[in-house]
Amino acid sequence: MDIKTVGVVGAGTMGHGIAQVLARHGYSVVLQDVSAKNLQRGVEWISRSLSREVEKGHMADEDRLQTLDRVKTTTAAGPLSSVDCVIEAVNETFEAKAAVFRSLDRDCRPETILATNTSSISITRLAAVVRRPAQFVGLHFFNPVPVMKLVEIVPGLQTSPETVAAVEALAASLGKTPVEVEDFPGFISNRVLMPMINEAVFALMEGVADAHGIDTVMKLGMNHPMGPPSSPTSSGSMCA
Repeated sequence: MDIKTVGVVGAGTMGHGIAQVLARHGYSVVLQDVSAKNLQRGVEWISRSLSREVEKGHMADEDRLQTLDRVKTTTAAGPLSSVDCVIEAVNETFEAKAAVFRSLDRDCRPETILATNTSSISITRLAAVVRRPAQFVGLHFFNPVPVMKLVEIVPGLQTSPETVAAVEALAASLGKTPVEVEDFPGFISNRVLMPMINEAVFALMEGVADAHGIDTVMKLGMNHPMGPPSSPTSSGSMCA
């Protein structure tokens, strides 16, 4: 499928970041949220982020305006019916995501790809709530989305090769590096990351070093610029 228009469900930190990157690279974006306030806040964050890019000389002001113009917002599900792909970025609970996908499955065209930005929930389990598991896939971006290069592509048991190829091409077109991983708990990023976070907490608890010392070791010795992260998609330190 040639993806040209993309819906993003959820205007929070991940949602508006994904919408910004899509619009920045020429895609028409429908940003949907149940809250008009969340949508307004999301667009304001996008606008501020793009303005910083203009100030740094990384984009022209005309490009900023065109990027903003590509993002349409809505609190209704109807406008998502015409998009080629929908990326869900709501709360990290199965119930919340399943409710979104049941609605999308009803409202979107049969050929529309449904993607979830989950960092931990089984893709196969989520795909079971829709009638198009072949067009269901994990598309895991990292925070902050405009900066982080990695996107984990996670097929479920019934995800088709065509769907995987389409979202890999989408991620690459955004300047990201797509890495295909299997549908195991934590995928790759969280599976490796969580033991590190736990060990940082244990080291602090046991008095191996204070928070500043742990952060400094991770920054300078392990080349983690922000120290041990506070969450799988966070860029902030957990100890400091």
